[in-house]
Amino acid sequence: MIKNIESGENAKYIVQTLQAPATGTPVFQAFYKTWADRILWIDGEVVPGAFQMNTSWYFAAPESGKEQVFDEHAHGYDEIIGFFGSNPEDKYDLGAVIQLAIDGEWHELTRSSLIFVPGGMKHMPLRILKVDRPIFHFSVVMNSAYDGETAYK
Repeated sequence: MIKNIESGENAKYIVQTLQAPATGTPVFQAFYKTWADRILWIDGEVVPGAFQMNTSWYFAAPESGKEQVFDEHAHGYDEIIGFFGSNPEDKYDLGAVIQLAIDGEWHELTRSSLIFVPGGMKHMPLRILKVDRPIFHFSVVMNSAYDGETAYK
């Protein structure tokens, strides 16, 4: 029998409502909302035993002079960071220009991308220079919680 989201022993593993922790300062949180909209978040607090994943839509470039949105940081665990364009005619067209550093080396993204960051490797800053169409962004860390508070201004 098919269960709905409110019933069944395993419904606790399905997340359909944002339950994100407060990340960054109140100033950063207000700034984030001017160019991004978090969709869903899962971690060990939301679903016991889960690793952490964050999803957002990036819909604009931050106002001029504030393109750098995350600071350089490192984690003690591996991370995958993704940016996907929303052009149905070309799934690889990011529709944006994003710059980020991996261990101090700068890269400019204009195509849908997955980035693997090994545990302990410094990554970021992140700059969003241009957004023509919404970008689907996600990050996955192989830990039950995200400890990257130093990334948020």
